[in-house]
Amino acid sequence: MDFVVRSRLCHRLGASPRYLVFHRPILALRGGRDFRTLSLMSSAPAPRKLVILAEGSFGPHSGKTAYGVIRYGRDEVIAVLDSTKAGQNVAAYLPDQDIPILATLDEALALAARPDALLLGIAPAGGRLPSSWRAVILAAIAAGLDVLSGLHTFIGDDPEFAAPAAARGTSIIDYRRPPEDLQITSGRRHGAGKRIILTVATDCAIGKMSVALELRRAAEAAGDRAVFVATGQTGMMIEGWGVAVDRLVSDFAQGTIEGLVEQGEGLGDWVIVEGQGSLDHPAYSSVTLALIHGATPDAMVMVHKPGLEEHDFDRLPGTSFPIASLSPFIALHEQIAGLVAPSQVVAVALNTSLIADESEARRVISEIAAETGLPADDPFRFGPDRMWSVIRERVDALPWVADR
Repeated sequence: MDFVVRSRLCHRLGASPRYLVFHRPILALRGGRDFRTLSLMSSAPAPRKLVILAEGSFGPHSGKTAYGVIRYGRDEVIAVLDSTKAGQNVAAYLPDQDIPILATLDEALALAARPDALLLGIAPAGGRLPSSWRAVILAAIAAGLDVLSGLHTFIGDDPEFAAPAAARGTSIIDYRRPPEDLQITSGRRHGAGKRIILTVATDCAIGKMSVALELRRAAEAAGDRAVFVATGQTGMMIEGWGVAVDRLVSDFAQGTIEGLVEQGEGLGDWVIVEGQGSLDHPAYSSVTLALIHGATPDAMVMVHKPGLEEHDFDRLPGTSFPIASLSPFIALHEQIAGLVAPSQVVAVALNTSLIADESEARRVISEIAAETGLPADDPFRFGPDRMWSVIRERVDALPWVADR
């Protein structure tokens, strides 16, 4: 096969690739065929040069795929396409990121560092392809760019894109395409010396993935063998492996997540699983429950955004779904997790982006720590090292971890 989807993770950690062959989450369309095996190379691939399409949506919420790839990805982002913000720089939104925001693909193709892939950088409700993007995708294929998509709409299944991609010899990667070898859960126990942490939250799109990645970064800085398990398309784009669990058939969701965690245990001692949705979200609660019961985490980290009053859900006019109170919501997670395996919320990771004043943010952090009786901090604003140190100590003290 002349096109391969490579795992960067096994190279970085020096781990056996066999742990990553179990699932085949990424399908590459080249020459009109789907490759349904995941080929792994012994060396890391050269970083791509990406242009990210985020038309009308570049920002911390609807553009969270773009934000995540820019902030944490290995590939080089050379431009963002959003005509509503053209002429600005990504640095205005993400400090230390000197990336131009352009109006058209032609402008990106004219840059000195020519892109080799177009990444669709938004996560719209329902994951459908905006019709206005079709012309841009076709132009990218015509220019020889690969297309990377995390949408529920599979770009590679669309004949309008598949035919020119085959003719041009470019690749279409649909990260949300589910693996073929779906499993039901086996109820396996975690390995000796392994600790499993799952990020959960009071709402969707408030930082579960970012908290997991920040904790992994802090763990590695402390000398701990930590691995990030991607359970969504953006995490997969960043890490190079994983499964988008929101595309799994429900009967097989927990078993597939269980398998992901097993692979993670082969790559590190601290397995940090990316959370999805929230347990009381009117649309996305099912994926949260599957993660809790599939990952059977030793510990959970609750992510919360002070100042956010209602769930991100506006499909029913005149209705609202308030954000749950933290302490009872934490207890609910522990109770629901305990139906399958014991677990404890060991910290609260706060996203204080709605609080402009730093001293006020620190006051709110202290208030939430007192309210919940748990260590609390904002790992984005104040760094993740202190939070990781506390989490590490608390997880190691859990009786079901100490006795393993």
